[in-house]
Amino acid sequence: MPKSQDPGLEVYVVDGTYELFRYYHALPLAVDESGQEVAAVRGVVGSILGMLRGGATHVGVATDHVIESFRNQLWRGYKTSAGVPRNLLSQFPLLEDALRALGVPVWPMVEFEADDALAAAAAALETDPRVAKIYICTPDKDLAQSVRGQRVVQLNRRTREIRDEAGVIAKFGVPPASIPDYLALVGDAADGYPGLPGWGAKSAAAVLARFGHIEAIPADWRQWHANATSPAKLAATLEEQRDRALLFRRLATLRTDIELFDDAGDLRWRGPTPGFEAMAKRFDAARAVAAVGSNKGQTPRTPRTPRTPRNHKIRPIDV
Repeated sequence: MPKSQDPGLEVYVVDGTYELFRYYHALPLAVDESGQEVAAVRGVVGSILGMLRGGATHVGVATDHVIESFRNQLWRGYKTSAGVPRNLLSQFPLLEDALRALGVPVWPMVEFEADDALAAAAAALETDPRVAKIYICTPDKDLAQSVRGQRVVQLNRRTREIRDEAGVIAKFGVPPASIPDYLALVGDAADGYPGLPGWGAKSAAAVLARFGHIEAIPADWRQWHANATSPAKLAATLEEQRDRALLFRRLATLRTDIELFDDAGDLRWRGPTPGFEAMAKRFDAARAVAAVGSNKGQTPRTPRTPRTPRNHKIRPIDV
């Protein structure tokens, strides 16, 4: 696990939705005695146990209890649960129960999204002087807006890449504060909004690097003095679709006004609950099912194999 050289607490806030999708597409199917698919949950729980065994002391996990959120009311094309395999959706509540049994704080989102919870947790922890480092554990580009200097960073637990504020600028060409504007212009296919026609990543970065936010971009492209492709055309598109751009920015802006915990002490792991042993035995007893693409509802896109071995056994640990 990455370690800060500064004294104080290191806190890990984990994107449980991403982790569940990742393990679902990487591990063979497995069902428990009742026929419930559990492989992805088993993978995530084993991974979180690995964090704790590796020395993490303060951990929280955010999940999308339902995929839909308030953003679906703002934009018709925003992502929904349509197309998500049923045996993956059924594992979300099971994951939340398993993590609670493990003794890890869980934030199941209904009106908001897991990304909002991660942003809100990072913002709250940033105000706590006891916290030296905050790791936002997700590769999701939306969370780049929550990065602050070298204190609040993104951690891709699969690749072990850490992205601080300088890394955000190197990756996107804009600082964290401009990420919602950047996504509004270029779009986000994963979330279901298209951005503005003609606005590619390079042009958006070049313009926003100078002006920061959409409303600060001059209507006259001759005032841009930025290395943008077909600037006159881009300026005309922005003028015609400015309201849409601002709507997309609202979709991309993560909410930080969600109350999740009182202070960092609430995220300290104090060991598993008495119910975790039974949960671990249930997962260990799950039997493998033939890995056929149709069984998962779709042909999976398989990422790199997670670091948790496929034959991993979940065992309670002494504390």
